[in-house]
Amino acid sequence: MSDYDAIVVGVGGMGSAAAYHLARRGQQVLGLERYDVPHGMGSSHGLTRIIRKAYYEHPDYVPLLERAYELWRELDEDHPSKLLHTTGCVVAGPRGSEKVENARESCEKHDIEHETLSASELGERYPGYDLPDGFEAVVEPAGGFLHVEQCVVAHVEAAHRHGATIRARERVRDWRPTADGGVRVETDRGSYGADSLVVTAGAWTGKLLPNLDDVLTPERQVLGWFQPETPDRFAPDEFPVFVLSCEEGNFYGFPRYAVPGFKVGRYNHFHETVDPDETSREPTAGDERVLREFTERYFPDAAGPTMRLETCTFTNTPDEHFVVDRHPDHPQVVVGAGFSGHGFKMSSAIGEVLADLSVDGTSEHAIDLFRADRF
Repeated sequence: MSDYDAIVVGVGGMGSAAAYHLARRGQQVLGLERYDVPHGMGSSHGLTRIIRKAYYEHPDYVPLLERAYELWRELDEDHPSKLLHTTGCVVAGPRGSEKVENARESCEKHDIEHETLSASELGERYPGYDLPDGFEAVVEPAGGFLHVEQCVVAHVEAAHRHGATIRARERVRDWRPTADGGVRVETDRGSYGADSLVVTAGAWTGKLLPNLDDVLTPERQVLGWFQPETPDRFAPDEFPVFVLSCEEGNFYGFPRYAVPGFKVGRYNHFHETVDPDETSREPTAGDERVLREFTERYFPDAAGPTMRLETCTFTNTPDEHFVVDRHPDHPQVVVGAGFSGHGFKMSSAIGEVLADLSVDGTSEHAIDLFRADRF
């Protein structure tokens, strides 16, 4: 007899959701997290993450996003602090740019409410924006942000209510398949058996699943918060979240929330491939400079004193689509990884998919885009 029906390794954004959905189905679940719950060593931290349906990455994500919205609202009902904040979302760039056109395509294909505004029209409606002439924006009213650490807390608390056991500060050293078709997981504190294993270990996934190590690339990311000169322009009810393409790169940002300051990040930052066990987590003057220079040019009213800098770790795949699949040699092992800086918004639904794969071996959600064997 196994100790558990399922073991989840890594209880961050994806793992906490998987633990909840497995426990909700009556599974005896053990979640193992090497750090705290929640923690700041991976990618599920930094207060806020964008959620949007105008998905320029690929229109096929939209049905999964629709389900994610449903699940976030359901989780919100039982959590004391608000998880999903609707501010609207702006996808902007030079007129005709790829991200703007693809966002509009997703909206049109899936009948998502949206409108297209010029740079001047956007600035008139939302004075915090000061984009150059020749830029345009797809504005999606349903977009907004999630309170990332509280989303993890909410999923863990919901998993607890359904009988799951979550163990923090317990590092998984190894796992192996067993003769009866299950798994045995060894940690620095003990040994556990289960019928199935779900690996949602973020930047550490390749260390646990060597068959994926070549396609999962951890990358250092830095976030910055700057105190606006005109704070009211950057309040959540006055300033939509954004994704902005410009000559300096691709950036994203948020209104003031929970800590002082307008929050901004640059996708892929300095393209630094790292080992998550060895990377520096202390932001540098260079990290601050690239975020400040962008803010000074495109959001000048927000470019006041620095309030906070924080590092996190993305895990990228070559095509920047996720890996959500069963292990090719051990079908009792399921993986959710390679979320490439845009997966957290879907974690509520990805957790459901991972539970599907663990319990049933398949899912009704369309996940062919995320097959591990595509590489």
